[in-house]
Amino acid sequence: MNQENRYEPPKAEVADLVATNEGELASRGARFGGAIIDGLMGIAVIFPLMFATGVFQAAMNGVPMALPMQLGIATLGLVLYLVFHGYLLHTSGQTVGKRLVGTRIVSIDDNSILPLWKVFAMRYLPISVVAQIPGVGPLLSLVDSVFVFRGDKRCVHDLIAGTKVINASAPWKGRTDLNDAG
Repeated sequence: MNQENRYEPPKAEVADLVATNEGELASRGARFGGAIIDGLMGIAVIFPLMFATGVFQAAMNGVPMALPMQLGIATLGLVLYLVFHGYLLHTSGQTVGKRLVGTRIVSIDDNSILPLWKVFAMRYLPISVVAQIPGVGPLLSLVDSVFVFRGDKRCVHDLIAGTKVINASAPWKGRTDLNDAG
């Protein structure tokens, strides 16, 4: 007589889960670090262009920038942003800074990497346009950033695009040649 014991543990093989933090929300510090790296990259490119075109000298002399010039510089900045970060955003949901600090942009719904057009058009473009509004643009950009202190760590640009920033593997994680140094 073969009766099943309903209190017996299952006989199926259960593999242990490997502890990982990938998929968890990225820390505010990691988000800030990635933004700093990306910002420094932008400055390294935009400032020489501003010097070469005379825009920097005019600003230092108190000459207000004409709207077409301001829009042109903003457009150039967005194009350069795509040149530097477009491939990584498309393939891994990361900018150079996010890759270095080990974070990634994913969909809030299913953690999938969003198409480049959606990340750019919904996440970066609206905030970049708002930042150009004289007087209130910088304040609205600050409000966008301060939203990271909410419980879900999502900024306004994340809310607009339906994204979140999660932990991902940084390029140096798991490399024994770096871990054994020192």
